[in-house]
Amino acid sequence: MMIADDWYVFAAIVLLALCSVITRAGYLLVGHLLPLPDRVRSALRYAPLAALTAIIVPEILPWNPQHGPIIDLKLVAAIVSIWVFQRTRSALLLIVSGMLTLWLMRWIVSFFM
Repeated sequence: MMIADDWYVFAAIVLLALCSVITRAGYLLVGHLLPLPDRVRSALRYAPLAALTAIIVPEILPWNPQHGPIIDLKLVAAIVSIWVFQRTRSALLLIVSGMLTLWLMRWIVSFFM
């Protein structure tokens, strides 16, 4: 049995999903009628990289207002995985090396805490 609060949350999720679909589908359906200038088109090539950077950097290098960036095991694992990717150019090895490094370092640190 759903109470009033459940309906509110459900309605909010459905409406947000609908807004997302409409905005994406709207461009797919009528985007050919609105051609983008070459300068905008070339700038949009960097949008995925900028979005990925905005997600990853705060996770790897959290910021403390009093002390600045906090060096964490995630940063060390990221450095190892970047090094592995530079050597192999394999996205799979990037993920595997980063996760294995993080898990191994957490396991080693757990003995000292």
